[in-house]
Amino acid sequence: MAPRPHPGRQPDRGIWKHKGGIHDPDVKLADFSYQNDEIAGLIVHAWTNNGFRNGLLGGSIANRKAAAIAALQGLNNPIDLTSPIVISEEEYNHGWDSDDHDQVVFVLPNASRQANNLLESAKLLMACVPNGI
Repeated sequence: MAPRPHPGRQPDRGIWKHKGGIHDPDVKLADFSYQNDEIAGLIVHAWTNNGFRNGLLGGSIANRKAAAIAALQGLNNPIDLTSPIVISEEEYNHGWDSDDHDQVVFVLPNASRQANNLLESAKLLMACVPNGI
């Protein structure tokens, strides 16, 4: 899916809450990292399984949300979020407009950033804002 720049606004890196009105500017949301070995495993799975990665990053917003929910619910210690979504680093760098007040955005680090020890690479990239599915 292509980045979704907001009409009338230059795309800025990050996650943006789209507020709507012309006199009601968008708000940049905070970037943060979260450490979780199982989520690091999901990153590795997305790096090594094209079908899984394409499910997270492709299709409609509703399909991407469903894929993120399924991935988080499939963990040994499930994470229950009402509106998670996974975006690519490219989408993050072009600015992601969030129209859902409950949306939690995860950024899938580019696979090109890692070499050899995939799990440890994923853990490190999760600690680097904004990376970390």
